[in-house]
Amino acid sequence: MHGSHKGPLGGVSNGVPISIASISTSCADCSMHELCLPAVVSDKDLDRLESILSKRVRVARGDVLYRSGDVFTSLYAVRLGHFKTVYSEGPSIKQIIGFQMSGEILGMEGISHSRHKCSSIALEDSEVCEIPYARLESLLAELPSLQAHFHRMMSREIDREHRVMLLLGSMSADQRVAAFLLNLSRRYETRGFSANHFVLRMTREDIGNYLGLTIESVSRVFSRFKKNDWIEGSPRDVKLLDRKALEELCTHY
Repeated sequence: MHGSHKGPLGGVSNGVPISIASISTSCADCSMHELCLPAVVSDKDLDRLESILSKRVRVARGDVLYRSGDVFTSLYAVRLGHFKTVYSEGPSIKQIIGFQMSGEILGMEGISHSRHKCSSIALEDSEVCEIPYARLESLLAELPSLQAHFHRMMSREIDREHRVMLLLGSMSADQRVAAFLLNLSRRYETRGFSANHFVLRMTREDIGNYLGLTIESVSRVFSRFKKNDWIEGSPRDVKLLDRKALEELCTHY
């Protein structure tokens, strides 16, 4: 169920909090425009895309955007905020398979089976653009450039899943956490935020679940990184002090 807005959304860019009130409602003026859409989309085609946007949905921290088993009808472009996607298998298996942020698409896993295969939960007060898939399909058939961009986005999602499998299958605990931090760093940098100083929206438990580690293991790794002067900060506020060391750690497995 969709939540309601309860406070500031998103992150901090150049020290200024981002809020819904400061963002225009059109795709052309959206801060995530270049991430969501290819540069070759014309103003006319952009207007057509905007016309199929059903609505913008605000999801409060901890609320569910969609649940595993829900009928698939729409994709969701994250406009502001952060989400985690959780795969469930019975009452006992709950595996976090990804963390999404502004400019990324939620719900693609539901396309093939017409039902969502996981649940999407807001890690903070967030906002998404709802895109009815049936109408999007029709538009993609008419706009080859947009269709190609959409296929690239799906390919990136598949590649991300493969990278997670690599993390879980062949890396040590230290390497998994280093790769996780570097991945977040690159994604924040792409969005115009600091690559070396960011807030972790997820808990240590979430990180452990995602990386296949216990909370204790995650905490020990963070402590080792701090002792090595590779990172500093509180449990949520992280500064990368030695990116080269983290990158070198990830290459030796």
